[in-house]
This record gives sequence, C-alpha cells and structure tokens, in this order.
Amino acid sequence: MGFKLSYKVFGEQGVLVEWPKEISTKILDDVINFKERLNTSDLKNIIEIRSAYQSLLILYSEDISFEKEVEVLKTIYDSEEKSSESQSTIWRIPVCYDAVFGLDLEEMSQTKNLSEEEIVKRHVEVLYTVYFIGFLPGFLYLGGLDEKLSTPRKASPRLVVEKGSVAIGGGQTGIYPSESPGGWHIIGQTPVDFFNPKNTPPCFAKPGDGIHFYEVSLKTFNDIKVLVDAGVYQIEREESHD
Repeated sequence: MGFKLSYKVFGEQGVLVEWPKEISTKILDDVINFKERLNTSDLKNIIEIRSAYQSLLILYSEDISFEKEVEVLKTIYDSEEKSSESQSTIWRIPVCYDAVFGLDLEEMSQTKNLSEEEIVKRHVEVLYTVYFIGFLPGFLYLGGLDEKLSTPRKASPRLVVEKGSVAIGGGQTGIYPSESPGGWHIIGQTPVDFFNPKNTPPCFAKPGDGIHFYEVSLKTFNDIKVLVDAGVYQIEREESHD
C-alpha cells in the first residue's frame, strides 16, 4: 500500500509531489520506485525528475494542464504495476580523521563528552543511506548518523571548507565535493572525488545507495590521493539488489 501524496503546482511546467514529512527508508524506497516507474513510462513530455528526502519535482517540456497531469501521475502511482528490481551500490569511502583534517573533532569531543577515538569509531560503524544529492553538485545527504554524534550546525559558518571534508550537521553527515563555505562540523577528509563533470554520471553515487566510511592513516590518504589525481583510483564497491 502506498503513501498519501500531495501534488502542488510548480510554475507552469512542473509538478511537485510530496510524501509525509519524515525521513525514512520506506519513504525513500517509495520515492525511488515512483521515479523509476515514471522514467520507464511512455510520458514523452517529462524532461527531468529530481528527488529529495520526501518529494519528486517533475519538470515538463511545455506548459501543462496541472489537473490533467496530476490525474496521470496518480494513475501511475496507484497502479499495481511494480518497477523492475532496482540495483543499489554500497561504496566504501576512505577517510582520514587526523587532526590536520578533523578541525572540529576536539571541540565535538568536549561538547559530546566522547573521546575523539569514540567519535571516529561511531562514525565508521554505520552504513549510511544516500537520500538525495544537492546544495553542491555531488553533495550527498546521508541518513543513519549515530544520534550521539548529532550536532547543531555552526553559528558562524566557515568561509572556506576544503574539498573532500567529511562533516556533521544536525543529524546528518556528508562530504563537501568541492571547496565552498559551510557550517557543518568537520571531522575528517576523504581523497575521493565525489563530482567530476568529465565522468558519466558526474557523481558516482545515487539516491538509495549506501556509503560506508573506513578510517585511513595520513600516509594512506596521501597515497590514495596520488591515484585519484592520476585518474586511476577505483572506489571499493558492492552491488546489492532490492
């Protein structure tokens, strides 16, 4: 049985479909399933579908009749047909939590009354779920953070956060795919590229995939970075079927 969805006007060429406002893997699976069914439908006027935590933004090639398109969408969503078996990937991402990268580890340790080692241990123990990609190209919003590591965003964001910085903001963790301002707490850095416009697709991960961090030394970080910069590093991965 599906969820009760709401359909909203999004300009003259778009429909915003919203699920109940909660973060859950069941809703994520339903969002992905509906998106896949739309992608494999015969609706030729859809040019792009963007997913988020609890929504799909459907963009059309021309002005639409909102009521007509909503009826079409409802019919597809409510039909008994299921999308074909979807494939997700678990990506193993190396992270160096050395003090040179973990700029906020000491402060978090004091605030959380946890040792820096315990913070790292809790951070790498979890298999995170990619909910959606946004803010910056290749920025993954990951669910599954240990509640004891949840930390409010900084009151004063940094003007510059280095590419590859692994950080915690609220109940989420993520990786900055490029240098940018940012208000999350930085606990480490990965040498892996999360966005490269020369690749197809530019970001290797997609909603529904899993991310598993593992700790590496500063030397191993530098060794991997040499391979990444040379374009020969292969990210460890494991395929799974839903």
